[in-house]
Amino acid sequence: MQQDILGDSLVKALPTNVHIGLQMPVQSVTVTGDYAYFHYGCDGLDDRGWGCGYRTVQTMASWLWYNCALTKGRHVSAPSLPGMQRALVSTGDKPGHFCGSRDWIGTFEASVVLDHFYDVPCKIVHVRGGGADTEHAVAQLREHFSRHGGPVMMGGGTDNASKGVLGLSTGQHGTSLLIADPHYHGPERDRAELQRRDWVRWTDVSSLDNSSFYNICMPQTNGLLRTLTHTARE
Repeated sequence: MQQDILGDSLVKALPTNVHIGLQMPVQSVTVTGDYAYFHYGCDGLDDRGWGCGYRTVQTMASWLWYNCALTKGRHVSAPSLPGMQRALVSTGDKPGHFCGSRDWIGTFEASVVLDHFYDVPCKIVHVRGGGADTEHAVAQLREHFSRHGGPVMMGGGTDNASKGVLGLSTGQHGTSLLIADPHYHGPERDRAELQRRDWVRWTDVSSLDNSSFYNICMPQTNGLLRTLTHTARE
């Protein structure tokens, strides 16, 4: 089991709360509590080109570990990539040859992994692209950050690059998402440098691919949140 789980020391060595320091629009809601920023290669495994979904799941998992009174997975700071693959096989979601592959995972697989390791269910919101469907997703995201507080995962069809969503802003200038991009590869950098290089950024919804559908995976933490007296650790 241990090889399915990353060590606490590795998780704690990663940059935390990487949105702190960004300018926050007036009408915004963001993640509450602590989380670690996972990205390509952060545990020594070179997963460039296929691991972005796994890394976003790890960011979500770290938030659950830091902030929730879990009934299961209290000692799982974050599952490893091989551990997630084995979980998907053991639950019957994937065939045996999925283990050791470079196959991507999306929001549905993310929900299976988080339920497997933490017994935390997820809500998946489907966005066909543009118009009223996008506005419905915006309302769902606002409710999520206000009620549950954790990072969510966003992935799509044509636009199949995983995105960690840390917040939402709405106002007269349109709607923006606060993105933690898992595609960074390289030495660990502080949050100011990650923000300067746009690995953590506000992204206008209008810049998303209107020809692509999107799915959003939202962990449901009813009754699990510890009392959070801070927005995030400075």
